[in-house]
Amino acid sequence: MFKRPAEIPFPPDNPLTPEKVALGATLFTDPRLSGNNDRSCASCHEPARGFTDGRQRARGHAGTPLKRNTPSLWNLAWGKSFSWDGRASSLEAQVQIPIAAADEMAGDWPTILRRLEADAGLAARFAAAFPQEPAVSQTNIAKALASYVRSLVSPPTRFDAWIAGDPHALRPAEVRGFGLFTGKAACVLCHAGWRFTDDRFHDIGLAGKDRGQGAVIEGAPVLIAFKTPGLREAAHTAPYMHDGSRPTLAAVLGHYGGGFLARPSLAPHMNRALRLSAREKSDLIAFLRTLSNEKGPARTQQAGPD
Repeated sequence: MFKRPAEIPFPPDNPLTPEKVALGATLFTDPRLSGNNDRSCASCHEPARGFTDGRQRARGHAGTPLKRNTPSLWNLAWGKSFSWDGRASSLEAQVQIPIAAADEMAGDWPTILRRLEADAGLAARFAAAFPQEPAVSQTNIAKALASYVRSLVSPPTRFDAWIAGDPHALRPAEVRGFGLFTGKAACVLCHAGWRFTDDRFHDIGLAGKDRGQGAVIEGAPVLIAFKTPGLREAAHTAPYMHDGSRPTLAAVLGHYGGGFLARPSLAPHMNRALRLSAREKSDLIAFLRTLSNEKGPARTQQAGPD
C-alpha cells in the first residue's frame, strides 16, 4: 500500500522524454508565458518551497490575492484529476489554466507563441523535443510543462526505509504516530497509498463560501468538496488546506480533532468525536514529518526515463 512505484506513468500521446522534461523545466520559469512578462509558473510553485509559495493564498496577476492556497506539485504523475476542484482531467489541461487565467498569469496564447518563436535557441529545443511535430505550439508547450511536472517525484525518506524493512529507520514516537494515522485518527481513509491521497474530493468542514468541486459540477448546487492533497513533503508546504487557513500541522490536527463545521455534506468518514491527547498529536506530527526531506524543502527531483 505504501510502497513507492518504480516507474512514472504518462499518457500514450505524451511519452516522457529527457528533452521534454528539460524543455518543460525551462518553460516553467519563463515569464514570457504571462501577459506582462512578469510571472511564471514558478512564481507560485517555488521549487525551494516544495513547489508552493508559503502564502495563505496565492498571488496572481498584479499581485492580487487569489481565493485558494497554492498546492504542491509533488507526485502528480499519478493523479486522476487536478486543481483543488478537479476541473482538469489531465496535467496537459491543468498547466494551461493558470497561464490563460486573467487573475493568475493573464497570458495570451498568440502573443506567447510569437515571443517564443522569436527565440531561435528555444525553437530548436522544441524541434528536438517534438521531432514528429517540431513547432512552438500551445499543444507542445502544454506537453512539455506536463512532462516536467510528471518528473517531480518526492525523494525517499526514512518512512520509505521503514516500509522497506528497516526496523530502526523510525523512532518510537514516529511508529506510534503511524499507528494513530492508520488507526484511531483514521487519516488513512483519505490519505491513502504511497502518495497519501485518495485523489478524491471531500467536504472536511472548512468555513467559507468556496464550494470547490460543487462549483464546477453541473447539477450539484450544494456540494462542497475539495481534493485530498498528498502528504509527501507536507512538513515544508505550510500553510495548509485549500484556503490556507491552517498555518501548521498542529493546527491541521486541531481541525480534525473537533475544529471543523459539522454539516450534512461533511465527509461521512470524518470522525465527529475524534479527540487527541497532547502526546497523540505530537506522535502524529512526528510521523508526518517522516514523509518529508529532513534536510529542508526537497529540491527538484526530475525522475525522467533512463
